[in-house]
Amino acid sequence: MDGLMLSVFVIVAVFILLWIFLSFVPLGLWISAMAAGVSISIFTLIGMRLRRVRPDRIIKPLIRIRKAGLEISINALEAHLLSGGRVDNVVDALIAAHRADMELSFERAAAIDLAGRDVFEAVSMSVTPKIIETPWISAVAINGIEVKVVAKVTVRTNIARLVGGAGQETIIARVGEGIVTTVGSSNSHKEVLQNPDRISQTVLSKGLDSGTAFEILSIDIADIDIGRNIGAQLQIEQAEADKQIAQARAEERRATAIAHEQEMKAHVQEMRAKVVEAEAQVPLATAEALRSGRLGVLDYYNLENRKADTKMRDNLGSLNVENGVLGFGGKG
Repeated sequence: MDGLMLSVFVIVAVFILLWIFLSFVPLGLWISAMAAGVSISIFTLIGMRLRRVRPDRIIKPLIRIRKAGLEISINALEAHLLSGGRVDNVVDALIAAHRADMELSFERAAAIDLAGRDVFEAVSMSVTPKIIETPWISAVAINGIEVKVVAKVTVRTNIARLVGGAGQETIIARVGEGIVTTVGSSNSHKEVLQNPDRISQTVLSKGLDSGTAFEILSIDIADIDIGRNIGAQLQIEQAEADKQIAQARAEERRATAIAHEQEMKAHVQEMRAKVVEAEAQVPLATAEALRSGRLGVLDYYNLENRKADTKMRDNLGSLNVENGVLGFGGKG
């Protein structure tokens, strides 16, 4: 009984040790690598475990690249993975470049991947160019008519400038700038509609792919449309602004005239006050003249008669003017 218990204990212990060994050492991955013709030591796999590297993320890409006929060391793949790179993406890019007979080293592919670029997509775009469609780009011709253009830009990846080169946004911005400049230099929107290829030729000749990660193969006008009459709208706005300025100046002149009128009324009232004051002095002066003998009584009565006669003539003149008759009561 004790022997049987000991045997069971030994079997369980061996099973546990074997389970721990198999969970720590990827024996199945090692067998797959050996079956694929990739010679790798079991201790290398154990070392990856100790360095906290998943062996399948190294061995599977290594098997693919060896099957493709390329030679890359396992240490290079592991170093790229530890640097934060995407090993699968780099391996797929190298295989695609090899199939397309393109020169692409592992070092450059790893550098492109670590720079944040999709190296596999870049290789694919080098083999099969990509079409970038711009949004509606608005430009205004010299005659003031708005022209809206949509362009399709065919680009190919420039592997040599992929690290440090500008991206698709720069291509779209430069193409848009070229379209605006070309349309803006046209005398009429009709010239643009009659010859849209002129836009493509002018923009393509500017070397817009300089400093970018792409090579522009062609620029094609996909759609073109006529927009607003910007020139007429600006003229209307200018006329409205001139009208408001003229109204403001007229209001200013009106305010000045009102102020001048008020000033004249105040001056007239002041003069009337002085006249009233002067008339008030006449009786005093007359009395003083009579008292001093400088004015006789007969002279005084003659003066009063003249004043009455003058007042009567003024009244008759006003009456004749109201009746439409000139003169002082005459018909002529």
